[in-house]
Parts: sequence; C-alpha cells; structure tokens
Amino acid sequence: MLISREKREELEEQLLAPYATHSRASRGRQHAEPDDPYRTAFQRDRDRILHTTAFRRLEYKTQVFVNYEGDHYRTRLTHTLEVAQIGRSLARALGANEDLVEGICLAHDLGHSPFGHQGEFTLDALMREHGGFNHNHQTYRIVTVLETRYQGWQGLNLTYELLEGIAKHETEYDLSSLSGYDPNLRGSLEAQIANAADELAYNAHDLDDGLRSGLIVPEQLTELELWRQVTADIGWHGDKLDDVTRHQIIRRLIHIENLDVISATAAAIEASGARAPEDIQRLPHNVVTHSEPFKRMNRQLKDFLYQNLYYHYRVVRMGEKARRFLTDLFNAFVANPRQMPPSAQARVEQDGVHRAVTDYLAGMTDRFALQEWQRLFDPFMRT
Repeated sequence: MLISREKREELEEQLLAPYATHSRASRGRQHAEPDDPYRTAFQRDRDRILHTTAFRRLEYKTQVFVNYEGDHYRTRLTHTLEVAQIGRSLARALGANEDLVEGICLAHDLGHSPFGHQGEFTLDALMREHGGFNHNHQTYRIVTVLETRYQGWQGLNLTYELLEGIAKHETEYDLSSLSGYDPNLRGSLEAQIANAADELAYNAHDLDDGLRSGLIVPEQLTELELWRQVTADIGWHGDKLDDVTRHQIIRRLIHIENLDVISATAAAIEASGARAPEDIQRLPHNVVTHSEPFKRMNRQLKDFLYQNLYYHYRVVRMGEKARRFLTDLFNAFVANPRQMPPSAQARVEQDGVHRAVTDYLAGMTDRFALQEWQRLFDPFMRT
C-alpha cells in the first residue's frame, strides 16, 4: 500500500491538535519547488538537514568533553539525536507535528563551533567588533547561505516554519534575537517543544557523563531533591553505582521529566484557550513548560552542574586550551586569509575577512581545529 503526501496531510488533519502546525498550511519556501509525491514539506526539511555536511560534523564536536577524552561521552551529534528522540515523544503526546519538531531538533546545533560553549564564547569575543558570534545565528546562516547544494539558490530552501523554529530556538542560556521574525510572537508549539527537549536532554546526559567520568560522584548529589526522588523511585539507596544502575537513574530522570512537561503543557494549553497555531504564538508566555515543583528541582540540578561539572577544573582546562587554539587560528587567518583553503577564501570578498574566517573556524570539528593549529604552528608538521 502506498501512502501519498496528500494522504499523510489528511492523516495530520485527523491526528494533530488544531493548534499544531499542519504541513498543508505551511507558508512554503523562499524558492518554489514541486511538492514531493510521498513526503510532507516538513519531512523534506528534516531529510535535507540530515544530509548536510554540517550535520555530519557534529560527530566530532564537543558537548562537554572534548572528543579525545573518550569514545562514550556525548558529542554534539549524539546530543542532537537524543534531543530529536525526546522531541518526538513530547510532540506525539501533545498532538504536535512530530516531523517539524524533529527537523528543528536536528538543526538546532548545526552552528556550534568546535570545543563546545568555550569555542562559542571565544569566537564571540574575537568577533565583538565585527558582529559577534552566536551558534543559533550560525545555524540559520548555515541552512540559508553556507550549505550549497542547489544550482538555483544558496542554502537548503527550508520551509518558513522550520526556519522560524531555528530563529526562535532558545533555552535559558541561548536566547533568540534573529531579525526577520516578529519578536512579539512566541515560537510555534513545535519550536517550544524542541527548546524543552534540548534542555531536558542536556540536563540528563550531562549528569550521566559527569557520573561516568568520575568528575561527579553520587555523594555530591544527595542534597538535590530531584536526585533523591529518582533514586527512591528505582529503590537505589546509595550503594555502589554500577553502569546498569546509572543507566536506570538517567532513564528514570528523563521519564519523569517527560511526564511532567506533558501534563504541565496540556494544562497550560487548555487554560490558554488556544484553538489555532497563531493562538499559541500570540500568548505572552510559552505553553510548553514544567510544573512549579519541577522548575524548582531542575533549577537545583542546573546550578549543581554548573558548579561541579562545567566549572570542574579539568573541564576549565580543556576550555582554556580551546580558547588558545581558536584565538591563534583566528589571528593567523585574519592576518593572511590565503592560508585558508580556496572555498573559505572565496567568501572573503563577499562577507569580509573576519566573517569568512569565523565561518571557517565554526565549521571545524574539534579534531580538525587541532590539526589546523598543528599545521600552522608546529614546525615539524607538514602543511
């Protein structure tokens, strides 16, 4: 049995909530294209993102631990896949468009520089007099300009709704400020779900990686209400934390966080009286949310991770090394752009040397950035 695009759109009308974003109602693409016979507009967006060079590079970009620290820690790629899985689960329960949520989730970190947030902070400081650097803005730049895959236009020619979801991606630490989209409108239900999935994923898996690495030990967590609740739920009382128990704890943490988001969001939507996607976006607050008790417990967890993982001296040391590597590379390429490959040099005239250099650096994986540094500064390394 074949299921056509039209049939999938009909199924959306039957299954999705009235305030969800329906594929058939998409505002379309900047450049007109024929419809796909079997995939909806948002399914095509998702597939285009998956096939980008920027997406593949996420495999070797830092989440918290630099790639060479170990094979089992999260990278930007595995983080992105976990965000997409959680996003789809939330979307399915809330009657939102799963394909649009997945597309936004898969795209949300495409613009991240090598070496995680320290890399972003470094590039932003280096670019302070030249427009700054923000990984969310860079993601938008990648999908609209830098990924060159079509003869007729730059970028991926994604739908308005997917681009808006990228533009309005925000978490507590990543605030959206992209122009071109009405700042008075909230993100769509799907964009808000992607944002929540991102925070939920990194809180859980950063805790997991911290425990796996030994930078965090269970005894430090006993003051956290959320930790006490999760360990009580699974019947663990503080004896040896083996791998299976750690997996069970993280799995339970994600489960109860998901359930809380779903119930709190459903209540918020009902209270809002929303009957259409526009109703969600016109509200003065996001509807995708946690309950007040979970907001408090998550605040405790985030504060703990900042103090005990992100500011752990070993992580800080890695960050300082990253700052030195990127600063050296930036200054060398700005001083002489001809040291960059021709594809990067080609953007200098159009975008200016500083932006062209930043695009080149931001696209690097951790490993490639280290190799470039060696090629430029190690006299015994072949160029």
